[in-house]
Amino acid sequence: MERRRYPSDLSDRQWELIEFLIPPPKAGGRPHKVDMRETINAIFYLLRSGCSWRMLPHEFPPWGTVHYYYHQFRLEGVWQRIHDRLREQVREKEGREAAPSAAIVDSQSVKTTEKGGRVAMMRAKRLMAANAIL
Repeated sequence: MERRRYPSDLSDRQWELIEFLIPPPKAGGRPHKVDMRETINAIFYLLRSGCSWRMLPHEFPPWGTVHYYYHQFRLEGVWQRIHDRLREQVREKEGREAAPSAAIVDSQSVKTTEKGGRVAMMRAKRLMAANAIL
């Protein structure tokens, strides 16, 4: 029985774009017991719906498995590689070079000693000192 589709599910075309970026099972390790596309769909469902891990619908792989892969992919930089690859494709489609040639760093000047700055700092230090004595 095929499960119902969610708005967060990857289309076939979207899956083709990122499938090769999903790491295969480690050499000498056990093969994946879950469908990696369904695992990615579950992660996207969580991100889009904002539900907790344990509230993941039952038609997805178990929440613990989904959480494991989400965490592993974050540690291994898989999410960053997916993001970079998709950004490159969008830039190429717009007729631009795949990699940006320049970056702009924008920072706002924030005064650290506006009205009450020093007084507020001294009060915070006094409160911290008082709490340390207790």
